[in-house]
This record gives sequence, C-alpha cells and structure tokens, in this order.
Amino acid sequence: MTPNKLGEIIIKSGLVPPAAIAKALEEQKKSGQKLSQILIGQGLMKDVQLLKVLEKHFQLPGIDLSNFQMQREVVQMIPRAVCDKNDLIAVQKAGSNVLVVAFADPSDVFVKEDLRFITKCRIQPVVATELAILNAIDKYYSANVGVILQQVASEQEKDRENVAPQIAEDAIDDIANENDSGSPIVKFVNAMLAEAVKKRVSDIHFEPYEKRLRVRFRMDGNMVEVNSQPSDSGSAISSRIKIMAKLDISERRRPQDGRIKVRLKNGKDMDFRVSVLPTIWGEKIVMRLLDKSNLQLDMTKLGLEKEDLDIFKEGISHPQGLLLITGPTGSGKTTTIYSALAELNKPDVNISTAEDPVEFNLDGINQVQMNPDIDLTFTTALKSFLRQDPDVIMVGEIRDLETAEIAAKAASTGHLVVSTLHTNDAPQTIIRLTEMGVPAYVVTSTVNLIVAQRLVGRNCEACKVPIQVVPEMLIDLGVDPAEVGEYKLMKGRGCNICNNTGIKGRIAIFELMKMTDKIKEAILKGANAEDLRILARQEGMRTLRRSGLLKLKRGETTIEDVIQTSMRDVE
Repeated sequence: MTPNKLGEIIIKSGLVPPAAIAKALEEQKKSGQKLSQILIGQGLMKDVQLLKVLEKHFQLPGIDLSNFQMQREVVQMIPRAVCDKNDLIAVQKAGSNVLVVAFADPSDVFVKEDLRFITKCRIQPVVATELAILNAIDKYYSANVGVILQQVASEQEKDRENVAPQIAEDAIDDIANENDSGSPIVKFVNAMLAEAVKKRVSDIHFEPYEKRLRVRFRMDGNMVEVNSQPSDSGSAISSRIKIMAKLDISERRRPQDGRIKVRLKNGKDMDFRVSVLPTIWGEKIVMRLLDKSNLQLDMTKLGLEKEDLDIFKEGISHPQGLLLITGPTGSGKTTTIYSALAELNKPDVNISTAEDPVEFNLDGINQVQMNPDIDLTFTTALKSFLRQDPDVIMVGEIRDLETAEIAAKAASTGHLVVSTLHTNDAPQTIIRLTEMGVPAYVVTSTVNLIVAQRLVGRNCEACKVPIQVVPEMLIDLGVDPAEVGEYKLMKGRGCNICNNTGIKGRIAIFELMKMTDKIKEAILKGANAEDLRILARQEGMRTLRRSGLLKLKRGETTIEDVIQTSMRDVE
C-alpha cells in the first residue's frame, strides 16, 4: 500500500488529524520508513487501532500477527521477495487448497492472481498492518541451515585459509546481503548479525541443546527467541563465528574470548565481543554488540535528576580523589564512566584507562587492554600509569586489596581516579573496601563520591496506556500516602514496535552518596552499611528506590521494574 493511500484511509477514519498525516508523509519521504511506523513512533496512534481501521475500510477480518503462531513451511510457500514487495505474508492452510494470506492492502486483484499461480491454492485474504507483516517476514524468513551440513566440512577448511585474513584486514562488507557468495552457514551467521544490528540488540545468544540450536536476542533487557535450527548445525555455526573472531576452532574444551569487526552497508563499523563457552551439547556463544554510535556520552541524557546531575558534575570536577561507580553486570556502568571521561576529555587533560575489555575506542583517551597472560593486570597498569604523568585515571574494576591501595595512593597524590565495584548500593561500597583491607582513614581521605545505578525498562511510547492500582500498592513501595494521587502510572500493552514486551529502551536510576563530614565520621567509628544508608539519607542522598519512584511517577517505567531493581527504604 502506498503511503498516500494509507494516509487517506487514516484521515477518513478520523484517527489522526490531516496536518499530522501530512507532516508524517514528509518525514516518510526523507527516511523511507513505513508511514504507520512513523505515526506509531510519534504516539499518534497504536498498531491495534490501525488494524481496526483497516478492518472497517476493507470489510475483511483482521489478524494480529504478533499473537499468531504460523508454520514456517506454510509461510515460505510464498517467496520472500514477493512478500517484501507487496506487504503480505501467508498465515495458514485452510484445507488442502486454500491459503490464508495477510495483506496490508488486499484490494490488488492482480497480486492475488499471482499468488494463486505461485502457490496453486485459492487465496483467502485477511488484513494486517504493514508493521506487523514486516516483523513477521523478518521472523519467519530467517536463514535455515539444517539441510546443508554435508557441504560444510570442505567449505570450513576453505574458510580457515581465506576468510579469516579477509575479516582481519577488510572486515565484512554488507552483512545484510543474503545473496553474497559463500556457504549457507556464512549466510546464516551474517543474517543473524544483520538482524541483530537492525533491531538494536545488545547481545546474541547461540545456545546448543540436545535436539536444537536456539538463537535468542537480548532486546531492552529482555531475552527473545528469534530462530531455531537442528542441533547438528551447532558445530558448523560455532566454527564459523570462531573463524570470524580469530579464535582456535580446534579447541572445544575451554572457554575462549574474541572480537569481530564488521562493516555495514552504510559504511559504519560495528564490533561484536565474542564469548565461547563449552556446554554438554556443544559450544554456547554470546556476542555483545558494541555500537559506538549508540554510546550515550551526553551526561544530561543518562537519566540523572537535575540535583543528582549537579552532584555528579561536581564529583568529576575535583582535581583528585576517588569516584566509584557500582552496580551489577549490565547496569550501565560503562556508559556512565565513558560519559564522565568524555566530559573530562580536554586537550590539556591526560587521561589513561585500564579496561577489560576495551569496549569503545575514544579519541583523545589512552586506553589499555588488560592481558593477564602477560601479567598486564589492573594493578600493573595502575603502577605504570603513575609514571605517565596522568591527570585522570580510569580503572575498569577494583577487585583486590593491591589494586585498591594503588588507586587510593593515586587519588591522594593529585590524580582523579574513576573505577567500579560490584556492590548492591552506595553505602555497601564503603564496607566492601574496608573488608578488602583498605583502612577506614584511607577511605575517608580519598573517596569523593559513590554512584550506584541500575537500568529499568522504559515504557513503549507507541503502546503505553494509563493503569490503575490500589493506593496500598504504591504505599508499600515507599510512596508517601499524601503523594499517591500525583502518580500517573503507565504500562506498555505490547505492540510490534516493542516486540510485544511493552518496553522500548532502558533508562538508569541512580543513588549518589557524597562523602560528607558526618559520613566520614561514621566510617571512622566503624558504622555498618545500614547505619551509613540511614545517615546518607539524612544528608540528602536520593536512594535507588526514590529515583525509581520518580520515574514511575512520570509514567516512564513500571512498578515491576522498580521492585526488581531497588529495595524499599527502611524508615
């Protein structure tokens, strides 16, 4: 369906004002996106609303493809090229010679005739939205490698000799082109990488089991299954990925780590961090996507409240001292650290970092990759940094007493040191340092600021709707009874934009603990974590729970996310 025709249908329904449609059509010409995708992304309508409009206009039953399970062999009765060109997809067989097909525009009789000729079936049309059809095509037409294993062995040997050097020197050109020459294994892996980039996935999981190989994507913190292959294809796929990452393909007993650099069709480079882990049914591979273009280096967009942002900026402006960022793996610590370094990265500032691994290359910053095999650890890197005339030092993680002592020494001799620890909240960071063996007087004299953080899901703007909960639920979360009426709770219903999760993107919640005189005094007296937490709140610290409640109050996240990422404040 042409954008103009769809726009006319929507205007006629009264769902979206004509001026908004005209503006969206202009944007559609520039971006090439689907008109419905633009309107939904702008919050002007929801996919389910558009489906009802199409049902009424075409006088046909509609189908929500996101909630309909289709058989791959039925879907693939129609070539993908035909589906892409005409915005349609086969849904199911009805009897022996009737094929139900979902159309975005079922009014084209010539397309129906073509389908009848291709499938040798009578076509029964139903209507679906463009976006739902597009997502279904992506899901059901992914490459299948189960039938080509007999030719893999010889091609793998050829890959070992020819492909790895090419990847190392020239990267991969246009991984999205499924018609490239090469084995089906190569095409399958490239297709998975291309789809992951397209959907802005954070991790790809290739998981071998007894009877199948499962492929899952982590999108906005949620794991979503996107593909399943026969189990005997697992070794071929893992070998291909290990070749790309320049790993030892003959080693299947030990974990391995590597990196792949891919060049996309638009000329942008994308890095994949590869981790290979032997399991009982084969090698599980997890690939982390490192897209520098998505790296948020603007401190004002991290999710910090204005008061917390002021505290954070003050913390990194000190000429010396320790700034510690804490939280579990995947809580966004790297983004926060890189945003701080970007703020400090000036021509007259010498910045050195010790990282394991170096996730993003930042111009103007001296980044060092740790390598324990040659004794290049955080401790040895720190010692060397002190002889390199640094102004700012970043240590990936303080893991032991020796690293902590050197970091504290650097912080007390005119250097700003930024590092991370894995603790549950800011007050517990103090306890972790003292338990490592760092004297309390060293902690109080060097630590300036501790930042604890978590990531919560952001409600999908396209499908979020107001929800009602009993006041007792909010009060149990820690909301003041007098403030309950101010909370405008929202939750995503699930749509094609957010892969039916209701969540599109994530946002951070923070807890910033300044080292005030009273807190330093309490540390020197041996206060425990709970005492420090109570005192820090009295000194003005906004806890993770309070930070989460502010975002809940504005309808940005959900009650479930706040509960999962923070603990209720003890009165």
